[in-house]
Amino acid sequence: MDARLQQYEDKMRKAIEFLEGDYNTIRAGRANPHVLDKIRVDYYGTPTPIQQVGNITVPEARVIQLAPWEKSLIKAVEKAIMTSDLGIHPSNDGSVIRLVFPELTEERRKDLVKEVRKKAEDGKVAIRNIRRDGNDALKKLGKGDVSEDEIKQLEDQLQKTTDKFIKEVDALMEKKSKEIMTV
Repeated sequence: MDARLQQYEDKMRKAIEFLEGDYNTIRAGRANPHVLDKIRVDYYGTPTPIQQVGNITVPEARVIQLAPWEKSLIKAVEKAIMTSDLGIHPSNDGSVIRLVFPELTEERRKDLVKEVRKKAEDGKVAIRNIRRDGNDALKKLGKGDVSEDEIKQLEDQLQKTTDKFIKEVDALMEKKSKEIMTV
């Protein structure tokens, strides 16, 4: 990889990492603690990630258990979960909050697959935008002391890198879709 193209490959890799993180927040059958990643709890006036206010465990396949480090936080954690887009009603016994995830219906699974495909398309668009930025930068190089043949080689290299990351997005999308549709 040419040093002039390395920054674009790094940006594309970050786009893939962002997509993977996004996919981790989509729940597929099993209870996954990552569905809580985007939830913030009002911790003494400061929005704090839910993972930083308690211990999160998965005691059963469809149950997430959250034990806040301070009992006074139970109401705040419940409120944060209820106002999130999880669609799960928390229950507590005074010291532990439980989130019981119902089985996904066929319709909900299909909706989640549509969401996965949309996120994949957004990832591809981000990667293509990075390629476009790279090509623009290469065209500017052409006005300097770099030959047209060298510019063409760099553009081809950038396109191959783009294709590699687009395939990676497709593979991630297929894997997540299969995971969601598996009952």
